[in-house]
Amino acid sequence: MQKIILDTNVIVSSLIQKNYPYLILDHCIEGNAIICLSNPILQEYIEVLGRPKFARFADFKTNADFLIARISEMSEIHEPINKLKIIKDEPDNRLLELADISKADFIITGNTNDFTMEMYKETRIVTPKEFWEEYK
Repeated sequence: MQKIILDTNVIVSSLIQKNYPYLILDHCIEGNAIICLSNPILQEYIEVLGRPKFARFADFKTNADFLIARISEMSEIHEPINKLKIIKDEPDNRLLELADISKADFIITGNTNDFTMEMYKETRIVTPKEFWEEYK
């Protein structure tokens, strides 16, 4: 079964639109892929999803709280050992650290500005659309 890491922007998008990120999360919830997670990434999810700017979307907070709880209980939890400084935007390095220890197949991100590489070790870095159309 595929092991995937979801960037926070994928989680946010899944709660706003019924597009590729939504389909990917549904795919995982149905048991078709394993989400890899670390405490730093979970904390980022919680912090970002709690931002006031998302309150303008109907039921965002309720749906975000539910999704965080669901992801927390179903994910494979890892605690990265090595601190990396590969990506200029420091928090994005947490995804690479998780990929390093979890041996995830994919990092799924909409952040193509900072994630300019196609691979990190054995982990492929793809957009939600690429994952859904080519790899699921």
